Parts: sequence; C-alpha cells; structure tokens
Amino acid sequence: MTSHRVKQSLFKKITRGMTVGSVITGSTFLHGPPVLALGLTKFFKQSRKVDETNIQITNRWLAVNNWLIDHVLPNTEWNIQIEDDLKLDLQGHYLMICNHQSWVDTTVNQYFGLTRMPLTRFFTKWELIFIPFVGQAFKILGFPMMKRHSRSQIAKNPELKHHDMLEARKSCEQLLSQPFTLLNYVEGTRFTPEKHAQQKSPYQHLLKPKAGGLALAINILGKKVDALVDMTIVYPDGVPGYGEFWLGEVPRITVHLRKIEIPEWVLAGNYEDDREYRSKFHQWLTQIWQEKDQLISELKAKASL
Repeated sequence: MTSHRVKQSLFKKITRGMTVGSVITGSTFLHGPPVLALGLTKFFKQSRKVDETNIQITNRWLAVNNWLIDHVLPNTEWNIQIEDDLKLDLQGHYLMICNHQSWVDTTVNQYFGLTRMPLTRFFTKWELIFIPFVGQAFKILGFPMMKRHSRSQIAKNPELKHHDMLEARKSCEQLLSQPFTLLNYVEGTRFTPEKHAQQKSPYQHLLKPKAGGLALAINILGKKVDALVDMTIVYPDGVPGYGEFWLGEVPRITVHLRKIEIPEWVLAGNYEDDREYRSKFHQWLTQIWQEKDQLISELKAKASL
C-alpha cells in the first residue's frame, strides 16, 4: 500500500513538472518574440505606445505563470498582508526593498504584484545584454542596466565613477515615462546560513544591508515616487528551491508589505560625496532592517502556532 502511494505521488510530481514546464515554455515562445520584435523598433524611434504594448504582453506572460500557481500548484497556501496605510495603484511609481532568500522570491513578487502594482524591474548588470533573449528583454522592458566598474578601475580612472552614476541616472529617469516598481534586494545576495555566519550579521534572519543601491535610487527618483514599499517574504516551512516551488512542494508562503516614509533629509542628501549624510543614511537603513528582522520573527512565530 505504501509503495502504491509512493508511485502515485511520484506520478503526480512528474505530471505536474511536465505540465508546468510545457506551459511556461509554450507561453515564453508565444509572448517572447513579439516583445523582442517591437523592442527592435526602439532603436529607430522611441515610442510610449510600444513600451505600453510590451508591458501588456509581459503581463500576459506573468498571468500564465500565476494561473499555473493557482491551478496546478493548489497545495501552496498564500498569506498576503498589506498594512492599511499602503495604497497601491497599477499606475503608480514605487521603490521597493525586500529580503532575499531564493530565486523563488522574484516569482513571489510577480505573483503578488501583477494585479496590484506596475511591472517590477530591478538593477541588472550590463553584461546580461549578451544572454540571448533574456538580456534583450531586460533592456526592452526598461530594466536599469549598469556597467559597473571595480574600485581599482575607478582608482586608475576616476571619471568612470561619474560615468557609472550618469548611466544609472539615465536608466532610472527613463522609467518615469511609465508606471513602475523598482525593486532592490538590499542584502545584495541570497541569504544562506553560511553567508550569515561569514558576515557575522547582527540580524537573526537577514544579512547586512547594502545602502548604495537604495541611496542611488532615492537620490534619482525619491521625490517622484509614490511610496517606498518594504516587502518581507517568509517561507514558514523552509526556504525552497526554484524547482521545489514549481513542483508544488512549498506548503506556505507569507508576504507582508508596509509603507516606509522617506524623511526629507534623505531626499535632500548626497550619498556619494557627503560622509556625514552617508553615515546617517546607514543608521536609517539599519533601523529599517532591525524592524524587518523582528517582523520575520513574529511572522514565523504566528505560522508555527
């Protein structure tokens, strides 16, 4: 009897995996070429209509993924919490920060945001442009792509620092012509126990935050965004791998969102050149991260009841 159940479970897992893989592949081949084709026209003429159409096509691709989550992965229980003072709009301009534990985080963000927020973008490396289809799609959809230079390169040629900032500013300002959510994984990498120990992180559930990316985004966009959104993702039954998620092996996911007020002094400062401002900004972000760490403890405690 036990052997029969194991075979049944294995059969369901294989069937689910094949279904998900086939649908996502088919959907990508259906929606990808139009985005790339329309994107090529931007080399000759910038068009807001083309941008809007590409976003609509991308949202349809995401809608297929979300349909799979709702109908093929029925075992996943979602607990989505939005604090009352956070009002979201599909036509809004948002900066978002989030903890980072797994590649699943981006899928969670897309699942949550599709019907609540504008398409999410995030900073990417310019080198990704050379990855077939993926890199071109990032560029076409307005993901800020930056050529990052090392400290040694900047030391040899200080002008590179100003060039990096100019490119970042140009990329971010291009987003302002349309609704957007610009996501920053402030930890800079996925949380693992090994990284946590190596950093000697003072937080129980988080790595140390890196302030540079958020400070840059606020400096460029801060006065023009509707809200700074703090998203916290918790996997009460353990952090899943990407394959585990799409095989329906993630029992519960908790998503919590709150609004963070950006103080006037944050909007008015210069992170790159003002040492005193930089120190104060780090203190502000540290407080946010302490609150997030405490929140994760509370969400995990509630899930264990």
